[in-house]
Amino acid sequence: MTAAAIQVKGIEKSYKDLHVLRGVDFEVAPGSIFALLGSNGAGKTTMVKILSTLLKADAGSAAVEGFDVAAESLQVRQSISLTGQFAAVDEVLSGKENLILVAKLRHLKNPGGIADDLLAQFSLTEAASRKVATYSGGMRRRLDIAMSLIGDPKVIFLDEPTTGLDPEARLEVWQIVKNLAHQGTTVLLTTQYLDEAEQLADRIAILHEGRIIANGTLAELKQLLPPAKIEYVEKQPSLEDIFLALVGTGTGTGAGIQAGAGAGVQAGSNESVKDRS
Repeated sequence: MTAAAIQVKGIEKSYKDLHVLRGVDFEVAPGSIFALLGSNGAGKTTMVKILSTLLKADAGSAAVEGFDVAAESLQVRQSISLTGQFAAVDEVLSGKENLILVAKLRHLKNPGGIADDLLAQFSLTEAASRKVATYSGGMRRRLDIAMSLIGDPKVIFLDEPTTGLDPEARLEVWQIVKNLAHQGTTVLLTTQYLDEAEQLADRIAILHEGRIIANGTLAELKQLLPPAKIEYVEKQPSLEDIFLALVGTGTGTGAGIQAGAGAGVQAGSNESVKDRS
């Protein structure tokens, strides 16, 4: 059996009286896309910071590529790359200069060649010599992800990578993420966009109030809510139905599922009546 690329067991983190993570457990298979889905303040970024060795957990353990994030932080950093919510690019430099700078910081040979290859891969060759200050939001995000790939990390963390992007730029980033996984890179993606998780992820974990309240493939999560059956037409629950049912009531998973399922049936019934009228 292949070892997990990321393994998290009982992770807890608090800031004084604010309990951000309350015993988080999950695993990510190598070469897969794992989406950590949750509302603002659910603890997604805190979890990423712990896995990328930027923050220490209060309790529990986590490993990336077999290395303990607390005891073997150097090895973890050599195995990963992190792209935060905002593009970490130097606007004064050109796109190519940004890439060359990172390659030199990683002490890699032929930084210019590495930059050219990545510019071509991310469709930025024509803008290579332009200052990043002139780039669109989507171009900056593509450059940011390209910079993260220098050194061929085995695991990449993408913390809400499409926040603030227009629909076309979001689709571009989605395709990049799919290509990364296709090439064997393990991707942990945090997002609050339900359609993003639905389109990209092999597995989805819903983080709510510091706890994982659901974890599975999209098909498995859909089984949590029964399909609404109206006049012999079966409506499968969407990821949005599942998410809102699980986190919307705040009274526990079971109650949330039941409430969401009931609401879905009622909504479907009303819609059916409108269609017939």
